[in-house]
Amino acid sequence: MPDAEPLVRLAGVTKVYRTGKVEYPALRGVDLEVAAGEMVAIVGPSGSGKSTIMNLVTGIDRPTAGTVTVHGARLDEMGEEDLAVWRGRHVGVVFQFFQLLPTLTALENAMLPLDFARRGDREERVARARRNLERVGLGDKAGNLPAELSGGEQQRVAIARAMATDPDILAGDEPTGNLDTHTAAEMFALLQRLNGAGTTILFVTHDPALAARAHRRITIRDGVVVDG
Repeated sequence: MPDAEPLVRLAGVTKVYRTGKVEYPALRGVDLEVAAGEMVAIVGPSGSGKSTIMNLVTGIDRPTAGTVTVHGARLDEMGEEDLAVWRGRHVGVVFQFFQLLPTLTALENAMLPLDFARRGDREERVARARRNLERVGLGDKAGNLPAELSGGEQQRVAIARAMATDPDILAGDEPTGNLDTHTAAEMFALLQRLNGAGTTILFVTHDPALAARAHRRITIRDGVVVDG
């Protein structure tokens, strides 16, 4: 039986950022595959290209050259509108600085991807967002604004928001980077539970102990994959 097609495949990917006449090569010919159901950590020094890979896999950015295929879709060939729709269906992103909207409650923040995707009616969206808040242990904080939540609680809301559309991939850019050790451990345990339920987890981290707990570690240095 042939091997299953990887969920994520980067082939010959380069990414060059330009500021005026200055060019900065962030990625220099990256080949990378991630299978469905894996938990993969991307590690490397600052400026090595870790976050660029995350942005390409989630459709936030585009390669300068090469192909990016995720869940059978060629992201490098999509227009902006198609990419936005694709992201809403297939990817959840957890950012280091949470990026919750301060004027919305935890419930409203957790509903945002459903609102953008126009998934179901309002009653269904509210019910789904409540379930996700309960899954991250915040069922009793649905009506709280971000300023009324601790850092760990805000990160839980961010994870509930990322889970909104039951994405194939949950991607985190330093998802525990702003949390204390105890709260970071709780967050990682939550990601492990989601992974155990079938969600593919891809995260960038500077924490070697956290990376060691992933199924696989990919090391990036100077824009190339050197291990993994």
